[in-house]
Amino acid sequence: MLDRIYIDNIIKTALAEDINYIDVTTDNLIDDDHESVAYLVAKDSGVLCGIDIAARVFDFLGGKLKKEIFLKDGSRVKSGDVIANFKGSTKTLLKGERTALNILQHMSGIATATRECVKLTKGTNAVITDTRKTLPGLRALQKYAVTVGGGRNHRFNLSDGAMLKDNHIDAYGSITAAVNALRKKCGHMCKAEVEVRNFDELNEALECGCEIIMLDNMTPDDMALAVKLTNRRAKLEASGNITLANIREVALTGVDIISLGALTHSVKCFDISMRIKSSEV
Repeated sequence: MLDRIYIDNIIKTALAEDINYIDVTTDNLIDDDHESVAYLVAKDSGVLCGIDIAARVFDFLGGKLKKEIFLKDGSRVKSGDVIANFKGSTKTLLKGERTALNILQHMSGIATATRECVKLTKGTNAVITDTRKTLPGLRALQKYAVTVGGGRNHRFNLSDGAMLKDNHIDAYGSITAAVNALRKKCGHMCKAEVEVRNFDELNEALECGCEIIMLDNMTPDDMALAVKLTNRRAKLEASGNITLANIREVALTGVDIISLGALTHSVKCFDISMRIKSSEV
């Protein structure tokens, strides 16, 4: 799902940031022909994501490695599981370790958090989606990790669809005026999503024929009423102040979509380590 050029550009940017000119420790300590065997081991339980990208990091660092990857993206892992083995240039292993782990830990953290949300909403109508609240330059990696965890993607960028947020509506004047103005200029493939803050705005969005309506920071009771009032005339998205503690209650209101910025902007990294287990001079 991820373009190789995109992945490689991220890796090269990360390595340039981490190494700059030289690795003072490794380049002064380790001979060019020194070889080692290393392995990646999980120190937590959850969902693995980003292993092929992490392994790709080492391809940019000179020395060739033999790679054995035992677990693929989407695999459930537990503490102590060995994810992959690498054999070859010690310099390559040491220089790429941090960048590879940063990518793997972050993506696995997102996949794990998403899987937990999907699990908590099982049996309801709601699907879990991400948002555009992503780290600059890493959006596609983060959104891929959400899909590995069982979630779906919201817009990738502002070109993907029309979404009228509160500031758009306040700046233009009203939901009706903004939606009508958009439809005069947008093509037939463009759907309109509108963010609403109360029932007056919900009714206005329904009268405009909006295909998707975001319920912004509503309580579960208000969401349930919104579902009843909408009566399937539009898809309803719940957003704002949704946590693991209340996500099940939100899903049971009957909303179609639950979007969570926390999946990408503040997720906890999944703990993974690289260990060198032997060396050959």
